Amino acid sequence: MISLPDDEASQQALFKRWLDLHSGLIYKVARTFAPDEVDRDDLAQEILLQLWRSLPRFQGLAKESTWIYRVALNTALAWHRGEKKRRSTQTSLPAIEELPEPDDRAARERSDQVTRLYTAVRKLPKVDAALVLLYLDDLSYREMADVLGISETNVGVKLNRARKTLASLMKEVPHE
Repeated sequence: MISLPDDEASQQALFKRWLDLHSGLIYKVARTFAPDEVDRDDLAQEILLQLWRSLPRFQGLAKESTWIYRVALNTALAWHRGEKKRRSTQTSLPAIEELPEPDDRAARERSDQVTRLYTAVRKLPKVDAALVLLYLDDLSYREMADVLGISETNVGVKLNRARKTLASLMKEVPHE
């Protein structure tokens, strides 16, 4: 167990270090749970706010990245539940034509493939989506179990099922 600094300046320095090291995982979680860019930005901000608020409770019993994942995923799951309720009472705006992308075919294909993957992952049950995200980020089964609060055996079973479901979903997601 590590002791966290008591003064706010030291906590700010630690928080900034975490952002430098782990901002990518925050945006991966946001992209997994939020369907569009505006929502992703909102969710990422919410995750950062929750990370800051929960910083004093970090005891160092788990790796920093594991703890940050747990905060990010719990925040994303809560945000998703609230967003689902909000969207059910909202009327949609007419679609706005998107700007054309640059003419780099390989980059567009990679971008399309990543977009299809995230679209398919968003169709998974949210815990499965979180598990796939952790897998794609090369976390070990032990680390995934720590983040999600389940056994390593359960990680293996759930991950195997999620992979099969994701493979089916990828076939359903249209190519652009």
